[in-house]
Amino acid sequence: MSTQEIITITIVLTALFAYINNRFIKWPPTIGIMVLSLFSSVLLATLGSSQSLLSAKAIQLATSVDFQDVLMNFMLSFLLFAGAIHIDAAKLKKERWPILLLATAGTLISTFLVGGMVYYLFILFHISVPFVYCLLFGALISPTDPIAVLAILKQAKIPASLELKISGESLFNDGVAVVIFISIAEVARSGDFSAVAVSKLFLQEAVGGLVFGAILGYAGFWALRSVDDYKVEVLITLAIVMGGYFLAGRLHISGPLAMVVAGIITGNKRHEGLSDVSRDYLDKFWELIDEILNAVLFLLIGLEMLIIKINPVMMIIGGITILVVLLARWISVFIPVSLLRYKIKFEDNVVAILTWGGLRGGLSVAMALSLGTNMYRDEFVLITYIVVVFSILVQGLTIGKVAKRLQTKA
Repeated sequence: MSTQEIITITIVLTALFAYINNRFIKWPPTIGIMVLSLFSSVLLATLGSSQSLLSAKAIQLATSVDFQDVLMNFMLSFLLFAGAIHIDAAKLKKERWPILLLATAGTLISTFLVGGMVYYLFILFHISVPFVYCLLFGALISPTDPIAVLAILKQAKIPASLELKISGESLFNDGVAVVIFISIAEVARSGDFSAVAVSKLFLQEAVGGLVFGAILGYAGFWALRSVDDYKVEVLITLAIVMGGYFLAGRLHISGPLAMVVAGIITGNKRHEGLSDVSRDYLDKFWELIDEILNAVLFLLIGLEMLIIKINPVMMIIGGITILVVLLARWISVFIPVSLLRYKIKFEDNVVAILTWGGLRGGLSVAMALSLGTNMYRDEFVLITYIVVVFSILVQGLTIGKVAKRLQTKA
């Protein structure tokens, strides 16, 4: 299947499912598109003959798209920059300690808790999986995705400060989780378990990404300020994202963290150096990019169902892992919040809302797909997919009611 065919079919399906959802189902767009994509995949896999043209084309499309490469090397940079550009730096500064602890310590706690519990879960089923690979799974399943849940939470009228905690944590923990994942993967490949080697790699990726992102952001602001043409200014932001992410990969530093920092700086500095017209075009452009790419991303998550290898035992383990991930999420939120309660006033029921609102998304699937076959890739991909689908469908569709009920009781 040619690149043109892949892009055309993907966009047409995304538009079709978005229309059906908007016209009839009226769920949040990303959830509705994923549900329709997932339903279509299950229908084709269950009823469609492998010889039928429709089934063959659907499977061909799913296998033609390298989900891991498309998300990690292309879509992620746009999604993180688009999310960060709308973050208010002044408000972010007020919430910096909760966001920082949740994105760093919280992600690390979740990684080790999930890794440890899954390791013993495998033993319970008489399956031997080295602990380092279970830690890899812990790292890839720990980042949260706010895209599907933020619109719902706005309708539930949660406090703006809590909304900022959710979006801010997610933007940064995506980058942190990727760094942790890369560090553990390097340990697994090299066999070097020394704390010095792991710390050096982690600092290179994380600190390097943050510094590089700041350089990109301020360089981009200088370029934006020196012109007054919205077409050129939009092109400059595209160059920041595409060129910056590409260069970060070549420098072996965290591209996701660089995009978050560059997006925050660009978004907040645009009020100083851009005209009202340019600012309006820039905001609408990145909002549109964000919506389109997220719609495509959730369509692809649904289509992955066609090519994932089904294993009954792994499906049972995946079902139990849902509870493991939720428990680890609760603990990884409870500890940072408890440490900060003495100095910072938190919203009522913040731990419960952050736990149930901590959806897993495409990044987890992409990192699972990046595992080598010797890293129990098939097993972890299926488990990840089960956790992600439950997270988006069950948590995503109920978080609004849960948040409203908790806010009412408070």
